Amino acid sequence: MADKQLDVKPAEKRAVEAYSKRRVALREEYIKQITNPHRHGTGEGGILFDSGIQRFMSMRATEYDHFKATPKTSLYGLGFVVIPIIAYGYMLKSSRDAQEHKYRTGQVAYKDRRFKFV
Repeated sequence: MADKQLDVKPAEKRAVEAYSKRRVALREEYIKQITNPHRHGTGEGGILFDSGIQRFMSMRATEYDHFKATPKTSLYGLGFVVIPIIAYGYMLKSSRDAQEHKYRTGQVAYKDRRFKFV
């Protein structure tokens, strides 16, 4: 009664279970092959070639060779690099100018200043 799902048809449920079994079997076979200590005896070496992982690693190694600047990537660069740096610089300058103005107009006594050198 607990495994009865009303929103899933029996055919869909069988397909999902078959996919799950296939995936578990492939995972176990991969782990068995990759951890086999006797692979060196067959001349294969200690690695297992996986074409999907190789494509991913090749893509990561050459992604900048195939980069194409578009308006979207330019806006990302502007929004995540240039604007925060300019905003942070403006914030630092305005806060330091305000503090300097208070020092020069006498609103802060010398003994209360933050960076007093003795």
